[in-house]
Amino acid sequence: MQLVVFDLDYTIWQPEMYQLNGPPKLISLDEFQGKQNRKSKKVSLSIPQGSTTIHQNKIATDRRGKVPITIFDGASHALCEINRMKKDTPIQVAISSRTDEPSWAYQLMKWLVIDDKGTTLSKCFADDNLIEISYSDKTTHFESLNRKTGIDFENMAFFDNEHWNIQSVSQLGVKCYHTPNGMTRNVWHQCLEDFGMI
Repeated sequence: MQLVVFDLDYTIWQPEMYQLNGPPKLISLDEFQGKQNRKSKKVSLSIPQGSTTIHQNKIATDRRGKVPITIFDGASHALCEINRMKKDTPIQVAISSRTDEPSWAYQLMKWLVIDDKGTTLSKCFADDNLIEISYSDKTTHFESLNRKTGIDFENMAFFDNEHWNIQSVSQLGVKCYHTPNGMTRNVWHQCLEDFGMI
């Protein structure tokens, strides 16, 4: 495995961009909890899992400040492992996304962190040349990534929540993993096993 490619919406994070009803925003944890308490009459004392941002005590939410935008645990786990692997293994990461709102996705990548060290998604996907965000078919994204990296399709792994993307990209010879409920640790470990890395 030389290139790991992730979809964004409902693979790396939730909710999907079209569900935000406007650009994402940062709000204080106190403001968010106040809105949640008024809505549900419950008191929540912690940041929702996966919603940590580079801004202390702030989370990313939908436009109304009611729905937190969170990174799936499996995505954080996989990206942390890839960052560790990069020290000893020539491995790269890329994005293949058809999100409706690319500018919102880029903003979230700057805000959301995957670990307690403050590593943002932008740092994980630091090579802008390997970010394919467009409404074209994902096979087009992969053909572009193949040209840019010189990495053969069979040395690529792809994670996506949409089954039809998995079907089309797998025809290129890419090892594809369906994540209908977001990225999980189990599917990441299956990928590592399939590539003989564990």
